[in-house]
Amino acid sequence: MAYDQTDAVPSLAARLDAELRDAHPLAVLTRAYETFGDSLALVSSFGAESAVLLHLAARVSPDISVLFLDTGMLFGQTLDYRRQLATRLGLTDVRDLRPAFADLAVKDPRSDLWRTDIDGCCHIRKVLPLDRALTGFEGWITGRKRFHGGDRLTLPVVEEAEGKIKFNPLANWSRAELDAYVIEHDLPAHPLVAQGFPSVGCWPCTKPAEDGDDVRAGRWAGQEKTECGIHVARAPGLAPNVGGDI
Repeated sequence: MAYDQTDAVPSLAARLDAELRDAHPLAVLTRAYETFGDSLALVSSFGAESAVLLHLAARVSPDISVLFLDTGMLFGQTLDYRRQLATRLGLTDVRDLRPAFADLAVKDPRSDLWRTDIDGCCHIRKVLPLDRALTGFEGWITGRKRFHGGDRLTLPVVEEAEGKIKFNPLANWSRAELDAYVIEHDLPAHPLVAQGFPSVGCWPCTKPAEDGDDVRAGRWAGQEKTECGIHVARAPGLAPNVGGDI
């Protein structure tokens, strides 16, 4: 489904959010797929909480396009989990997005940019690859939830972002609801969860969290940074492949 008028996307996002703001995540995903079909993508880290959203999406359509950001800095356990979970759920279109060789050669030739410029590292390894991949889609799905805190506390179920419709089906769900779904459907956990990682990203910037810590406390610990950049609003008129997180 295409939208020719530039003001159609914000108005569609507002209508869908009004319709779905209290809906079950499965209903949100079903409506998203009915609206966009092959022009809909699900972005997944295959991290600690990813199994629930992927399982829900597979119930709607195992052929949905799943975009996985393979930054080159992921834990080996995450790569194994990505393969095992995709097979278990019958997902047929999981695409591995990797940073462009030219970007790495110019900006991070020694793979140590994370030591001096965390935002810059995320930009070339996550933001740019995803921006390029999303050019072929009109809508996309994230796994963000309000209980993560920070800027996510006011997360809508449907929003407009960079001229696309963005669905957050799990925005309303609590930790308890996620855990209950995992138990009900016997979903496998990310291997690092048992080692104290409630949230899993790239190995240089992810640490175990202490009991009672915020679920994302181990991400960029000791830094002011709370988002990798793919969910950061861009300045008006800024091209998507330029980025607004740096």
